[in-house]
Amino acid sequence: MSIKLGVNIDHVATIREARYRGRGFGEPDPVAAALACEESGAHGITAHLREDRRHIQDRDVRALREKIQTRLNLEMANAPEMIDIALQVKPDIVCLVPEKREEVTTEGGLDVVGNLSAISRTCQRMIEAGIEVSLFIGPDIEQVEAAAKTGAQFIELHTGAFAEAFGDNEAREVELKRLAAGAELANQLGLQVNAGHGLNYENTLVLLQHIPHLVELNIGHSIISRSLSVGIAQAVKEMLAILR
Repeated sequence: MSIKLGVNIDHVATIREARYRGRGFGEPDPVAAALACEESGAHGITAHLREDRRHIQDRDVRALREKIQTRLNLEMANAPEMIDIALQVKPDIVCLVPEKREEVTTEGGLDVVGNLSAISRTCQRMIEAGIEVSLFIGPDIEQVEAAAKTGAQFIELHTGAFAEAFGDNEAREVELKRLAAGAELANQLGLQVNAGHGLNYENTLVLLQHIPHLVELNIGHSIISRSLSVGIAQAVKEMLAILR
């Protein structure tokens, strides 16, 4: 069975907001992009509704829930406003991520160890509403162990350090070993394992060759970037070919 591909469409909205911010309409349309990704074989759509609404807007999330036919993964901070929106919209799964206003994109993993009770409460509320939960964490043993205590069904391993180290063979091997150990432990603890951040058409195959138990990869920036050259349908198909 091939690993599933979730396409993150945030940066379609980034381009739209660069011209149409605050106007309630504009192009390109991330929902149309999501539908094109689905038609090309993507197994799910990921969108991050940030507290500052820098790209994806509330209306996008609601339209995605209404229109896509696969799996909606809503990335969000563990914040009251976002919890309320998730419980209203009811995505198939939420991925709790850390969020800092000044960062361009999510830079690190969630500190589950330091926020165990708050994260566990959110997991319980989501699960009671029929929404699965994933926790976006670094491949650190203590974070994986804490994630298993929260009630979440999934973790998503943060692959950013691996992506940054890709050009340095020694550093890359260190990061691959960390990711493999994290995935192995998560599997032993009954967690399903996703991964994402910084993955592209060059480094994804290497990741797949070294990391066990992966269920799904969430990839956005690289696919959206590639789509400028070949179109979004072809960009998705090329990534799916790597995953197979």
